[in-house]
Amino acid sequence: LSEALRADLLADADEEEEEGEFEEAEELREAAEQRGFVPNSATETWTINGGLGIILGESTFGASVGYYDSSYGLVGNPEGGHHHGEEEHDEEEEHDDEEHGEEEEENVSIGVEQLRVDFRGDIALGQGTFSRLKLRGGYSDYTHTEFEGDEVGTVFDTETFEARAELVQSSGGVIGTQFTSRDFSAVGAEAFVAPHDTTQIAIFTAQEFDLDNFQIEAAARYEKVDVENTIESIERNFDLFSGALSFVHITDGGARLGVTTSLSERAPAGEELFANGPHIATQIFEIGDVNLAEESAIGIEVFASVDLGNAQLGASVYHQTFEDFIYLSGTGLEEDELPVFEFLQQDASFFGFEADMVLPLISRDSYSLTADLRASYVSADLDDGSNVPRMPPVSIYAALDTEFELFDVRTEIQWFGKQNNIAEFETQTDDFALVNLMLSWRPLAENQNVVVQLAGENLFDTTGRRHSSFSKEFLPLTGRNVKASVRFSF
Repeated sequence: LSEALRADLLADADEEEEEGEFEEAEELREAAEQRGFVPNSATETWTINGGLGIILGESTFGASVGYYDSSYGLVGNPEGGHHHGEEEHDEEEEHDDEEHGEEEEENVSIGVEQLRVDFRGDIALGQGTFSRLKLRGGYSDYTHTEFEGDEVGTVFDTETFEARAELVQSSGGVIGTQFTSRDFSAVGAEAFVAPHDTTQIAIFTAQEFDLDNFQIEAAARYEKVDVENTIESIERNFDLFSGALSFVHITDGGARLGVTTSLSERAPAGEELFANGPHIATQIFEIGDVNLAEESAIGIEVFASVDLGNAQLGASVYHQTFEDFIYLSGTGLEEDELPVFEFLQQDASFFGFEADMVLPLISRDSYSLTADLRASYVSADLDDGSNVPRMPPVSIYAALDTEFELFDVRTEIQWFGKQNNIAEFETQTDDFALVNLMLSWRPLAENQNVVVQLAGENLFDTTGRRHSSFSKEFLPLTGRNVKASVRFSF
């Protein structure tokens, strides 16, 4: 646990003890002092995927099927515990509890299953205005089941159909259309989002114009979104437009310097509109707002990418101004022993940068040494002067790659800064660094695609917490982890 949460639990234990509740006090102290592993955090996952592709001249067609099955324990907040939609006992039930003893709360686990089918086609159209027709379709059936012990609690089911078609112009541009249908249903005591259907239909285009050492890139998209609450017959309709315009200068040395301006609009998701109940995965009580308007943003980004021999450098700085930015905010209240969060809207302003560099340090016939450096930062303020909730802190990534004929060694350091620009009811998150090491061996000189890898993650067993996580106070990142794998293709 974080030091703040541990202190809260120990203070609660003292209060329980003063009131004569010695068993409750002992349970709180045991929870506060739990170290070494996170209870009920086991995970088991199986996946299988298969595909078939056909090449007919300059055209290709392919289909794939994938199945995903995962089960994992749901880590509870020891300060509040899991809530399972129980109502207060009446006098008869209370008397029954006294005679037979209260049943111990069952551990909650999640079972996830997904079946996904995809199709893709790339059809050559000759040398006319349009050179290719690209088709893509997909179907997904996703089921999320919450178990209380061995008993089924709440079942969430999402069925999605997707289709997309693109006409590729001989000049390099593209014109296309896209359709998505998503049906969401939930059954059980903790169905915190009402069943709803979402339909999206869009048309879009992207164009590029070359003028010697200068490029103009433009894109536009119109989208119609319909979201319907199938229980209460509430329907929201949105007409959205997004566009971007880039000006890029390419120097004689090959460097790209440019600026992009953009306008984007987003419809509120079904969860943002219709949530009203305990969201056990995040241990919060979520309240949506059926009257949310579409979210829009105007942005500008300045970017550069440069090749200096074998070295590559890239950087971008951006600023975005949001109108009716949608965010999930704490209220300071509790409902069903969970903190209450509600979806709100307010204008907001984002500023950030990203930078990366790949720098060869040593290059010999038998080995090479390369540095990989990256950094990112974002700051976001709401119109009332407060901070946007759960924003990630500044982060820096540095790696050294050593490549031999049959062996590779990669050492990584990931540093995440302290986040003290926090919203109301948030807590600060300390900085931390993770050190990783990967050893790769290619045992077959004639086939470099056969790789045996040993990876050590978080070698120094650092306690790290993601500021963007609702459960960071009682669920840190994984400690020291060692993985062995074999990857091959022929």
